[in-house]
Amino acid sequence: MYDLLVVGAGPYGLSIASHAAAAGLNVRVFGRPMASWRDHMPRGMFLKSEPWASNLSDPRGRLRLDVYCAGQGVRARHGEPIPVGMFAEYGLWFARHGAPGVDERTVARIGTVPGGFEAVTEDGETLHARTVALAVGVMPFTEIPAALGGLGPSLVSHSSDHGDLARFAGRDVTVIGGGQAALETAALLAEQGTRVRVLARADRLNWNDVPPPWERPWWRAARSPHSGLGPGWRNWFYAERPGVFRRLPERTRAGVAATALGPAGAWWVRDRVEPAVEVLLGHEVTAAEAAGDGVRLRTLSRTGERGALETGHVIAATGFRPARERLALLADEMRDGLAEAPDGSPRVGRDFESSVPGLFLAGLVTAAGFGPAMRFVHGASFTAGTLVRGVRRRLRTGTGGGRIPAPADRSDEAASAPAAR
Repeated sequence: MYDLLVVGAGPYGLSIASHAAAAGLNVRVFGRPMASWRDHMPRGMFLKSEPWASNLSDPRGRLRLDVYCAGQGVRARHGEPIPVGMFAEYGLWFARHGAPGVDERTVARIGTVPGGFEAVTEDGETLHARTVALAVGVMPFTEIPAALGGLGPSLVSHSSDHGDLARFAGRDVTVIGGGQAALETAALLAEQGTRVRVLARADRLNWNDVPPPWERPWWRAARSPHSGLGPGWRNWFYAERPGVFRRLPERTRAGVAATALGPAGAWWVRDRVEPAVEVLLGHEVTAAEAAGDGVRLRTLSRTGERGALETGHVIAATGFRPARERLALLADEMRDGLAEAPDGSPRVGRDFESSVPGLFLAGLVTAAGFGPAMRFVHGASFTAGTLVRGVRRRLRTGTGGGRIPAPADRSDEAASAPAAR
């Protein structure tokens, strides 16, 4: 029986596992390492965040992205984006050197039992743990507008569905959204010969500025400090003080999490979009229907003008909604027992523990509690250390109902767990 079962092996899951193993916990990690980055982002994409703000977290702070890059003969520089493929390889390197061995199977179901939790893997193995940390990333929370509902994946997909955009070469594609995912996807499509347009509700596109130099006069730094979410005091607060952010009134937190750092394109993608991509601003899709081999979109402008356009495929780069009901791997009664924040996400306490004792949450699903940093890799460091302290506190106090005896046919389960290193 395990002290902690970590479900998910992305930046948050691997960071939590590293801190848990260093704390002496008997921990098991499940999931395909860096799956979102390896399987759901096309080749040619770059990290939007700065390299120094994109570290996974080990307790000693030695397994940073710049250390990995240096080992590959690459210098991670402020103001120079890192390819997503290199970041994914960094995560695999971190998993090898900083976390206990990762079991790449998927956990299909988690339920409560007296004293803890029972998890069932995709191939039917049952495991028990006193605590669980869900670090499932963003993929369970993909959001596609209701107007596009009813059309199959050959006509409509989410931007995160594509690890390769080659299938769209020579075709006509409409990308819906005005943020980084929409704009970088459109740029990649245009660069491979796809006829592509971006359709967005906003009246204009927002572009992030080139970041100020790392070294600058003290008075400029004091006016607009660097932070893991961009320059400025407001971003610094979100990035560097999530524990203080949690003390704000709940509705204030939820409102900030939903609106702060809204849709914007990175400065380095702007020159790839503006000359090559048609942009239709101030338009919202109200309905969609199959038309021949493609899709007919019905649109409504901000001025009330109705229109229509036909396209071969629609890619919805419309973000993610971390709603409680989308945690489908939790048993129904367990999921229904999660208290909700005002935005419909699960409510978490000061140590990332949910209202189900012993169930901890990490990543995007905790943004309403700890702020916008939880939407980015940068939040993994604060989360890992804080969450593992909460797990240790929970293990000391118990989850109620006593300990779970090891199943008779798996009495060697703990002994055979991968050793922490």
